[in-house]
Amino acid sequence: MTGLIFDIRRFSVHDGPGIRTTVFMKGCPLSCWWCHNPESKLPACETFEESRMFDGQEFRQMRTIGKEMPVAEVMEEIEKDLVFMNESGGGVTFSGGEPLFQPQFLEEALRECRRKDIHTTLDTSGYASRETIERILPYTSLFLYDIKHMDDELHKRYMNQSNSPILENLRFISERGGQVIIRFPVVEKINDHRENLDQLSLFLKSLPNPVKEIDLLPYHRIGSGKYAKFGKENLLGSMPNYPKERLQEIGDFFKGQGFAVKTGG
Repeated sequence: MTGLIFDIRRFSVHDGPGIRTTVFMKGCPLSCWWCHNPESKLPACETFEESRMFDGQEFRQMRTIGKEMPVAEVMEEIEKDLVFMNESGGGVTFSGGEPLFQPQFLEEALRECRRKDIHTTLDTSGYASRETIERILPYTSLFLYDIKHMDDELHKRYMNQSNSPILENLRFISERGGQVIIRFPVVEKINDHRENLDQLSLFLKSLPNPVKEIDLLPYHRIGSGKYAKFGKENLLGSMPNYPKERLQEIGDFFKGQGFAVKTGG
């Protein structure tokens, strides 16, 4: 069993508790306008020409994004940092792209991590079949679960998919006792208005095991250069970084609703 991986980052401290290894899986069913990993969207290897300057000269070379890796090879990378994971209460995080887009590989990798007593976190949009959620739930210690918009029509506009399976899967995970931290990407004039914030708060409070923590992920331009580099269209190319003052207001709103709030994951 192989999975399509486009990056493995060690010593991560923003993708779950402790020191973690984050495995980035390629391919995503959503097309979020503000995606900061545009190279993760296509479920296939991509080759592009990369330019570098050295000693005043330009050098060009071909680079491939994406590699088919068996579970055993991914586990080798993960286990290199076991001592740091164990001492810090860390583990492995599967991110993307959308990890649930490769359900068989993900299940096998999660199962192997659980067999070796490695804490597992899934950074996900939740857009998948119920069957897929049922398969991976027993082996997932923590979900970092994206809720991008509560309005279904606007979700279709900005993500190109309905939010119905996302919300339904979150309720199912909650019913089964899964541990969840909500990640809310905050994008100016798209999902930061009061109506959407109210709806999100009410929905989270209605869950069988209400969510206690929300991570606010403010829009930033850090990934903008990737769009030109990889030849992708940037639909928010002119949008500035999210205003700090407004982000503080949103954080205060959710704190007032009883949630623990972090910024940046």
